[in-house]
Amino acid sequence: MDASQNKMATMKMVPLIFSMALPAMISMLINALYNIVDSIFVAKYSQDALTAVSLVFPLQQLVIAIAVGTAVGVNSLIARRLGAKMQEDADSAAEHGIALSVVGGVVFILIGFFLSRAFLSAFTNKAAVLEQAVSYSHIAVGLSIFLMISVMCEKVQQSTGNMIIPMCQGLVGAIVNIIFDPLLIFGIGPFPELGIVGAALATILGQFIGMLIGLWGVFRHQKVLRVRMREFRWKAATVLDIYRVGLPGIIMQSVVSVMTSGMNIILIRFSDIAVSVLGIYFKLQTFIFMPVFGINQGALPVLGFNYGARNRSRLMSAYYVSLVGAFAIMFLGLIIFQFLPEQMLMLFADTKNAAATAELLDTGIPALRTISWSFLCSAFGIINSTMFQAIGRGMASLIVSVCRQLVIILPAAWLLGNLYGLAAIWWAFPIAEVIAVIISYALLYHAYRVDLRFLNSSQQA
Repeated sequence: MDASQNKMATMKMVPLIFSMALPAMISMLINALYNIVDSIFVAKYSQDALTAVSLVFPLQQLVIAIAVGTAVGVNSLIARRLGAKMQEDADSAAEHGIALSVVGGVVFILIGFFLSRAFLSAFTNKAAVLEQAVSYSHIAVGLSIFLMISVMCEKVQQSTGNMIIPMCQGLVGAIVNIIFDPLLIFGIGPFPELGIVGAALATILGQFIGMLIGLWGVFRHQKVLRVRMREFRWKAATVLDIYRVGLPGIIMQSVVSVMTSGMNIILIRFSDIAVSVLGIYFKLQTFIFMPVFGINQGALPVLGFNYGARNRSRLMSAYYVSLVGAFAIMFLGLIIFQFLPEQMLMLFADTKNAAATAELLDTGIPALRTISWSFLCSAFGIINSTMFQAIGRGMASLIVSVCRQLVIILPAAWLLGNLYGLAAIWWAFPIAEVIAVIISYALLYHAYRVDLRFLNSSQQA
């Protein structure tokens, strides 16, 4: 415990942030790669399959929202309790996190197997698309308990400064997924041709392997926390502390699911290809956003620890270092999306269907170029959200997210689409991000004035 605490309390900030962020960035880049590869294989199987995966995407976002939101609440609570030298309370927070991930996984078994058809039927009446979407959701959503436990194990370890095992979880899980995707989708070698069901099974297999590594890391490898589930007892106060930060995060990320569903409803009036383009965008943007989320994961325990230790100098230093890194990555992403949209879209084209490929390019090229103008503002939004979570102000992140994803983007997309057509809809993304940054900085300034400026600033950053 002392070594981890000393590192977050005394190590120079730039090497500290990036030494903790680099493993998470590598892991997330690999996960982004397998998400893209997964969709590429599905698209090569059929365009209907790609549309089906795009329609299930909001449900998968909901899974991630609950998993990551709860885990971020646990991460923040553990880091703050370690910073305040409250060891037993930090141990209890980790135990509650594991238990909550199991409960969440059971809930999604019910959603995936019994409610997904009703949800998906609202977006398409094309039988081939609907049946593939339902089959995919039964597995990818219904068996997401492995993902929920895996994410929790990652965040528990990251809260102590251990970033290597979480990196291995993502790396090994992604490699397993990438290997089994083509084998199970197309029926290569001894494997049967399962199509979209094969893609779902490959995903779940990778998540299962990642979960096993994560459980080993939490219960056998790390030494900072004592996680003893046999002695676990529910404590309402700990659950409340977790969700004081985690619940706004869950709602915030669930809003993304609502936004995607709303955008699908708006876009499907124009064409199925428009829905596929949105799905492709979300896959491609992960390759840009995931390194930033890696910085987020590296910064969160540092921010939380130094807030718990009441060290303003190191808290603000971690914030500025993270912000510069995130902005640089997002600027690179903007350049890529502006100059290489056709090359990226062709990865997802069904080259056997020239008409569909032409429609994909006609719709997708302006979409990717337009949406990517939101990237620079997104860098500020992500790091501001990290700061809010680290200091226990998850509600501020929620306010910004709801404004961006519901109050602004959906009405803007609907209005732009009705007035100017499909190409104008994509401008809703940068419009929403600009307004969200203004709101987030107003809230951050308020947090600084009422709380952060009163922290001790005498310690070396």
